[in-house]
Formats: sequence, C-alpha cells, structure tokens
Amino acid sequence: MAGQVEKRLADAGLKLPTAAKPGGNYVPAVATGKLVFMAGQLPYRDGKVGVTGKLGGGVAIEQGYEGAKLCALNILAQLKAEIGDLDKVRRCVRVGGFVNCTPDFADHPKVSNGASDLFALAFGDAGRHARTTVGVAALPAGASVEIEAVFEVA
Repeated sequence: MAGQVEKRLADAGLKLPTAAKPGGNYVPAVATGKLVFMAGQLPYRDGKVGVTGKLGGGVAIEQGYEGAKLCALNILAQLKAEIGDLDKVRRCVRVGGFVNCTPDFADHPKVSNGASDLFALAFGDAGRHARTTVGVAALPAGASVEIEAVFEVA
C-alpha cells in the first residue's frame, strides 16, 4: 500500500519506476545509523536513458531539468526498495548533481532544480536539502545528468 509520499507523487501525475539493478560492483543504497546514502542515479525511463547529450551543446535546460527529475524518481524507487516505505524519511539531507555540459555552460543549478523540486514535492519542507551541483565532461551512457542523495530515516 502506498503511503503519503507516493500519494503526493501520484497526485502530481508521477509514479515510481521499478528499482533497477546496479550496473556494476556497488549497491544502490547504504544505510548506516539513521542515514541512507544513495548511489548516483541516471535519468532512466523504461530501461533507457531518457535524456542524453550535453547541456550547452544541444540539450536545453528544460530537458536537463526533466532528466534530473527522472534521476530523483529513480532515487526514490531505490530508497523505497531499501527502507520499504518512503514515509519513513525524516529529511532529505544532501543532494549532489552532476551535469554533463560544455565548458562554458553555467546554469547547472537550473538543471539540478529538477531533483530538488521533486524532493520538495515528495517530502514537503523535509525535502529541502543542502546541495552541490557541478559540471562534468561526461557521464555513463551519455546521460545529461546524474543525481545522488542522502536521507535521514526513522
């Protein structure tokens, strides 16, 4: 049965995807104490990277924003697989954003806002977090964005 967090997502027309298996020798989440560290997630949709290419090189900020939103949905799917119920989340502590971009691109925060806005939608004030966003030369599978996060749980 879906809890309040998933109801808020559903009310916004969003559904959690199935948590994907890791693509390498790592785990999607590590819980220690009351913190859960989430591995970076790409903007997968239906088993394919939904947004590829470079921001500032043909990929619009709006596309990058949607990609970051997809990453955040994938993070929540992995988090639910780890803790069983997203209503156990007490706070989104930190988010890291990696934006595949050209050297002159400077709107990284506008891209990562896709993830930040989704976490705020899902968790309300508890979804507000500290964040770092950086530009990178490349990401796995040619993805335009990758997002990682840390959550405090009950």
